[in-house]
Amino acid sequence: MNRPSRLNRTLLALLGLVLLAAGAVATVAHFERIGPLEPGSPVLPAIGQPPAWTPTAVGAAGVLLGLLALRWLLAQFDRGLKAHTWQHTEDSGATRYRPTIAITPFEDEVTALPGVRSAAADLGGTRDAPTLSVVVTAEPNTDLREIRQSLAADVVPRLRQALDLEVIAATVEFRFSTTTVRVV
Repeated sequence: MNRPSRLNRTLLALLGLVLLAAGAVATVAHFERIGPLEPGSPVLPAIGQPPAWTPTAVGAAGVLLGLLALRWLLAQFDRGLKAHTWQHTEDSGATRYRPTIAITPFEDEVTALPGVRSAAADLGGTRDAPTLSVVVTAEPNTDLREIRQSLAADVVPRLRQALDLEVIAATVEFRFSTTTVRVV
């Protein structure tokens, strides 16, 4: 599991525990099982009227919290690279294709590199401005420089040649595998 999803689940679990505790306190207070809370007593001590800016500040904090919650909710959807249909034109005719057809062989080639456990790639953008995003999961003791050099010198140029591209903007994210393989 990657760090952002672990943090996401941890924060959601903590929020759930806080809300569960608040619900339990409210339920116990409703049935008058908490000694210091009397049904007719005020929740807060009498401190007088709050300042005039208090409702505005509370409203602004609520709107900000709502926007943050909306941003979190939108981040949950997978928004990969948007792939367009490309067209390759020559004197003999034109070929229309989705660039994602080259991704599976590319991923297989990256996975075959020494020290690589798995690879996932997305190819998006237009034919004039293609974008390649690669996530490589490597064994814990792997030299990432060798993988990066193999990608830059061999694998990505073959993809460029297969798709007949001059240039391709590529980003590579390396992750280390958390599972170990026992060799006997």
